[in-house]
Amino acid sequence: MSHVLAAVAWPYANGPRHIGHVSGFGVPSDVFSRYMRMAGHDVLMVSGTDEHGTPIQVQADADGVTPRELADRYNRVIVEDLHGLGLTYDLFTRTTTRNHYAVVQELFTVLSRNGYIVARTTLGAISPSTGRTLPDRYIEGTCPICGYESARGDQCDNCGNQLDPEQLINPRSKINGETPEFVETEHFFLDLPAFAEAIGRWLDQRENWRPNVLKFSRNLLDDLQPRAITRDLEWGVPIPLDGWRDRTDKRIYVWFDAVIGYLSASIEWARRTGDPEAWRQWWSADGLGKDAQSYYFMGKDNIVFHSVIWPALLLGYSGEGDKGGEPGDLGRLNLPTEVVSSEYLTMEGKKFSSSRRVVIYVRDFLERYDADALRYFIAAAGPESTDTDFTWSEFVRRNNDELVAGWGNLVNRSVSMAAKNFGAIPEAGELTPADEALLAVAKAGFGTVGELIGKHRQKAAIGEAMKVVAEANKYLSEQAPWKLKAEEDKPRQATVLHVALQVVSDANTLLTPFLPHSAQKVFELLGGQGVHAPMPEIVEVDDLDGGPSYPVLMGDYSVGARWESVPLVAGTPLAAPKPVFRKLEPSVVDEELARLES
Repeated sequence: MSHVLAAVAWPYANGPRHIGHVSGFGVPSDVFSRYMRMAGHDVLMVSGTDEHGTPIQVQADADGVTPRELADRYNRVIVEDLHGLGLTYDLFTRTTTRNHYAVVQELFTVLSRNGYIVARTTLGAISPSTGRTLPDRYIEGTCPICGYESARGDQCDNCGNQLDPEQLINPRSKINGETPEFVETEHFFLDLPAFAEAIGRWLDQRENWRPNVLKFSRNLLDDLQPRAITRDLEWGVPIPLDGWRDRTDKRIYVWFDAVIGYLSASIEWARRTGDPEAWRQWWSADGLGKDAQSYYFMGKDNIVFHSVIWPALLLGYSGEGDKGGEPGDLGRLNLPTEVVSSEYLTMEGKKFSSSRRVVIYVRDFLERYDADALRYFIAAAGPESTDTDFTWSEFVRRNNDELVAGWGNLVNRSVSMAAKNFGAIPEAGELTPADEALLAVAKAGFGTVGELIGKHRQKAAIGEAMKVVAEANKYLSEQAPWKLKAEEDKPRQATVLHVALQVVSDANTLLTPFLPHSAQKVFELLGGQGVHAPMPEIVEVDDLDGGPSYPVLMGDYSVGARWESVPLVAGTPLAAPKPVFRKLEPSVVDEELARLES
């Protein structure tokens, strides 16, 4: 058993999340975490809502509320959505907790003490009409490096290079289109070049990363520049240095505090368990946590923050950049084992866009369709290594042809025949080569599917699990137990149905990380009692340090299925099954496309 950290990208709390978001950070991280727990590892899955920065302030002003009120609203919406998908966070929290502020300020202070944060006078973008600072991401223009016309003020999505707003050609505000003014202002910068050599050595040691992630990360090291980590903002974590603590016009920038959330959430989780030092088992580079593994899940637009900037913060805090230094009170901290980045999910050939109404929000989806239907689509056809298009016709096809007609049909006819003819799981007699071959295929799946999930090849993994389903359906068709009606054929019928049900049980375990809601149903159809696939709970908690209360996701995931074949017990009562999945009518496609057009 090993300690495994699943660090999941923090959804921004300026609105509900859509299915494109959860295809990158949500479902893949949960599939991985569920499997690793079932395989016996001690998993800590953490994240929360990212709630600082000017975009929150801008939207709050537009809505006539405070930034905290806006963050509260969407924090709860996002918590409910992720709960509906069954994402098994050990703690899903938020960045506006006092615990998070303290951890962010601790890292800032130690990085500054070690010489990795320096003050510089720079140019800041100001909105001429409001006098407010414009955040980098709210400025667009032409990239001076590659000529891309929609580069952002912090990064060009076309060539991947980091930028500053004043570098853009023909910069414009995304809020109102006006040309920003650039004025001198003092800020603190992270000395990223001081980490280029250490990060390069670390990247050279990475094995089995997705090639696009590793190549992109190495390319970033060629031209690292100091990066501003404070902004002229009213909404964010205060700067913990003399002369700056009480200033209301300067705050730590959101990208700096958000990545620290993985650590602060782990510390909050430990404090809530009653063992405040427990987080060290996943984080400490010395002692108990030195052999822990950490996997970071996100969309490809966040690679730079997790493969370069976050490692730089960890190295600087540990005193391991070019300037040396001493670790802070948290000690030396582990660098990521792997950055697991997904590509983009588009929708009906278009990029997701809330403003253009090319979107389907998670909660709207879950009101009309089953969570496992979406989880299946993401796992089987999601943007694992290439951009992928979500279409309603393909969603309906996969639901009906693969979930309903494939897996659901196998479950239904196996349990139905056994319940009708025996009322219980029948006892197997002597096995034929065909029986043994099918059982062997199912048992071999645990090694094959598990290895693929462990390597973040979930599309191939669920494909292998569905091959077991296909083999079982083929076996039933060939053995035709419904024809074995004569009294002398009863023993053979019992054997065939026992074998089929055993493979249904094994296939259900193989599919549990992907389809936990239906896996619980199948487990119960086979006479199982108790929890097979644990689910998260929404819990209202008090801030540990006296701040406002808020909802979190957490749960007891020590219960449930193990990653192994469990022999069925003959004589276990069976009842006539209810369908596990819902067949969707072809009209769904036209209805959903009409919603997009409305």
